[in-house]
Amino acid sequence: MAKKKVDDPRQVVANNKKARHDYVIEDVFEAGIVLTGTEVKALRMGRASLTDGYAAIDRGEAWLENVHIPAYFQGTWNNHAPRRKRKLLLHRHEIERLESKAREKGHTLVPLRLYFLDGRAKVEIALARGKKEYDKRQSLREKQDIREAQRAMRHKEMLS
Repeated sequence: MAKKKVDDPRQVVANNKKARHDYVIEDVFEAGIVLTGTEVKALRMGRASLTDGYAAIDRGEAWLENVHIPAYFQGTWNNHAPRRKRKLLLHRHEIERLESKAREKGHTLVPLRLYFLDGRAKVEIALARGKKEYDKRQSLREKQDIREAQRAMRHKEMLS
């Protein structure tokens, strides 16, 4: 089992485990994200879901869509819309590279993690290619084999 780094300054708010199951991750980018005040407060409470989210490039700008950040419960009439489009902050050359790669057949941009780094909200987006059903089954089988091997090794250590 992998141990978490002690000196990792990231405060992870949300993980997208489904993305790693459904896609083959080819490249990963870290992007800033433009948020309103109530969105930041909701994220600091650890409330967000990346499951159905995706990123899109529109007129030279990167956008994060369909990510659910629930309304801040202490907010007023000025609360944000939970699934609104949010602008991603990337360098121009990164956006151009992502746009050209995402146009290729079978490629998409998916968010992997949402976290705070030095007080700023960041999102890790990945250039990904969709897996076929048999690929998903094979990766599940591999994980299960590794788990069984580790279990057998632990059991062997206990007996000796």
